[in-house]
Amino acid sequence: MRKVIFFILSAVVALVALSCGYSTKATRQLLQKAESSGPFDVIIVPGVPFENGKWNRTMKGRIYWSKYLFDKGIAKNIIYSGSAVYTAYYEAEIMAMYAKAIGIPAKNIYTETKAEHSTENAYYGYKKAQQLGFEHIALASDPFQTKLLRRYVRKKVDAEMALIPMVIDTMKVIELEMIDPDINYQAAFKPNFISIKKRESFWKRLRGTLRGNIDTTAYGAK
Repeated sequence: MRKVIFFILSAVVALVALSCGYSTKATRQLLQKAESSGPFDVIIVPGVPFENGKWNRTMKGRIYWSKYLFDKGIAKNIIYSGSAVYTAYYEAEIMAMYAKAIGIPAKNIYTETKAEHSTENAYYGYKKAQQLGFEHIALASDPFQTKLLRRYVRKKVDAEMALIPMVIDTMKVIELEMIDPDINYQAAFKPNFISIKKRESFWKRLRGTLRGNIDTTAYGAK
């Protein structure tokens, strides 16, 4: 019974966090802070499922936000994080393809393909960044996911790790110039794929979203 109550409460907490993402004022302040404390060696961008042969609005937004930060000189490099979770395509690899297609240099793009939950995107992305020799690291995503991850990042990843949620007003301007390039998405296909929905119960997936099913040996982590 206690476990059931825990999961229900966790779900409520997650929904509240998602419905109360950073305000526009708060995102502007965090962007200004990032500009003053940057440039960052690398930013970590969490993945999004790739469905029906094309990127959705959420994926497009996260990738274009990472390009904005790169073009502004706030980020020197980018790590896209995400395994093949809900569909048979590695999210990180798909995002990297789109990032290259819209003009981010391949030499500045890295991928992390182990993470299956948001918390794992933050944790594994951070450890991969350290493995690559990066020191000044930030997380960049939409306001909702960023706020959901804030507590986890502060407690489990790095209390000094910067958070750079996208500024919606800025994204509205960026959207006017967005393109939909073609990519060879089959190159990111994972053979023998099994959806996480078949491998994990809803409750286990929720727990993973809130806490992560962390492999502490990944990327040299301790």
